[in-house]
Parts: sequence; C-alpha cells; structure tokens
Amino acid sequence: MVAAAVVYGLLIGSFLNAWAYRLPRGLSVARGRSVCPHCGAQIRAYDNIPVVSWLVLRGRCRDCGAPISLRYPVGEGLTAALFGLVAAVDGLSWMLVPHLLFVATLVLVSEVDLEARIIPDVIILPTAAIGLALMLVLRPQHWLQWLVSGLGAAAFLLMVAWVYERVRGLTGLGMGDVKMALCMGFFLGAAVVPALFVAFIVGALGGLLLIARRGGNGKTAIPFGPFLAVGGVVGLFLGQPAIHLYLRAVLH
Repeated sequence: MVAAAVVYGLLIGSFLNAWAYRLPRGLSVARGRSVCPHCGAQIRAYDNIPVVSWLVLRGRCRDCGAPISLRYPVGEGLTAALFGLVAAVDGLSWMLVPHLLFVATLVLVSEVDLEARIIPDVIILPTAAIGLALMLVLRPQHWLQWLVSGLGAAAFLLMVAWVYERVRGLTGLGMGDVKMALCMGFFLGAAVVPALFVAFIVGALGGLLLIARRGGNGKTAIPFGPFLAVGGVVGLFLGQPAIHLYLRAVLH
C-alpha cells in the first residue's frame, strides 16, 4: 500500500506542479497540454513522466534546451514521499483520505506562494471546508476540538499580523496565511499548536538565511506559506506525540 501511495504521489505531484504554474497565470488546469514556457513546444507524453523525465532530459527542454526548474522533480518527489509516509502511518483507514488531501494541499500552496506570493482562496477555503466535514464525520466525538483548533489558529495568526503591523508599520502575515492556519486547525486539531510553533521557528531561521543570502533587510518580503506547510507536516506526524510529552512533563 505504501508503494502504491508513492506512485500515486508522483502522479498527483505532477498534477500539482501544473496547477501551481497555471493558477497564478489564470490558465485552466483542466484544459490544454503542458508546454515549455520558453519556446511553447508541447511536452511529449514520454517527457512528462514524474522525476524520471527531468533526469533523462538533464533538466532541459528537449526542443529548445532551456532549463526546466528543479522545483518540478522536487515537488513530485516531495508529494510522493509525503503520500508514502501518510500511508505508512495511517494504514488502511478512512483517515488516509483527509490526510492525503492535507499534504497535497500543503505542497500546492507552498509552490504557489513561492512563485506568486499568494495563497489562493480557491484552494485553501474549499480544502478547509472539506477537511472540517471529513473530520466531523470520521471523528465526530472531537467536533469541538476541530472547530476550536481551526478558529483559534486563524485568530492567533490574525492577532500576530495585527500586532506586527502596529509595531513595525508593515504588513507581515497576509490573510492567506490566516486562512491557511484555519485549514491546518481543521485537519490537525490540537496538533496545530506545535505545528504553528514549528512554522514560526523554521520561518524565523529561514527568513534570516534568505535575507543574508540575498542581501535584504528586515523589510524583505518572504512568503510564509511554505513555513506553515512545514509546520503542518510536523504537526500531522509528530504533533500529538509532542503534546503528550509536554503534558507528561508538566503534570509530572
């Protein structure tokens, strides 16, 4: 089952790559074959095999020789790895459905945010609604946890954004980040707390590295969606154990 999940992850990852490219440009993901963005040549079917084709072509277009971004095989491989991990952890259970949807959304949102600096409502809001519905059906006894976690995470990021803007006079977190936190809370429940903690730690470190590398400053705009996605993955796999360890340490 894990092997099958990895294969499906490669295929879904290829689709997510195409969607992440087309969405900010207003192109339909349902119509039209993929083309080289440099020369416009249509990508052949045998050149569209996830990861393998990029390696065979050595990261270049077959027709014009222009470089093909590394993010394509990375996105495909990352989606495959996450699908395999979810399958290994959840096994053959209904929780596989929301968790696969969750990690696929994290990959897609990260790619779009890195390229276009947006977290599209058309992705995050429907996913949040579907996630909440699935969790309420699969774990109805925890209905209050899903609602409080989603709304609480969104409120927390909204407060952080408001305080940051008041103190620094700059817009830090956007509403897209707030909506992404809402989505994460609906899927993760209480595990969204360590997820957000990890996101802010990794975001701070990653921001410092990017600023140092690019020669920016404290006003340099950095997309926060990918860091939230990292926190979301950590929360999904390690969030509940982290909470249990923390409570055990505090109570004992």
